[in-house]
Amino acid sequence: MTDDAVSGNALSVLLAKQAITEVLYRYCRALDRMDRDAALAVWHTGGTADYRPFFQGTGAEFVDWVWVQHEGMTGHSHQITNALVEVDGDTAVSESYVTVTLQSAAGPDRTAETVVRGRYLDRWSLRDGRWAIDERRHVPDLQSVTLHDAAMTAIEKHDGGSSRDGADPSRQFLG
Repeated sequence: MTDDAVSGNALSVLLAKQAITEVLYRYCRALDRMDRDAALAVWHTGGTADYRPFFQGTGAEFVDWVWVQHEGMTGHSHQITNALVEVDGDTAVSESYVTVTLQSAAGPDRTAETVVRGRYLDRWSLRDGRWAIDERRHVPDLQSVTLHDAAMTAIEKHDGGSSRDGADPSRQFLG
């Protein structure tokens, strides 16, 4: 193999890793901004999602299920870190750490904050120029629930503040 072929392959692998990492990031943004179309785009048609013991099914079915859960919450935040991606041509596998913070009412003056730390184990493929998930398994590692006075966790809504819809300021920057 020539040096040019090796360099070209290394560049292709780096581009694939970057594309996959951005899909992971967009998944978190899609859930936090309640952008259903963006959340669905993470999976290939027929791709699976295994979030045992809560959910097993297709990626599209998972989005439908998680939407109902998130709509009932007062807030949520998802972060991805430590993404390890191994690329083999038009397929890849990854392990990424995820932290999810979910906030919900726990009574008239109480808020429950649930923090779940775990990992996503994903199988990917490149189809029609787009990397997306064929199979996801969520592996929970740690979970905690803390009760707070509602006033401690409330974020005052103001013009230009965070929003779980199209009014979020990020839309002006990222579309």
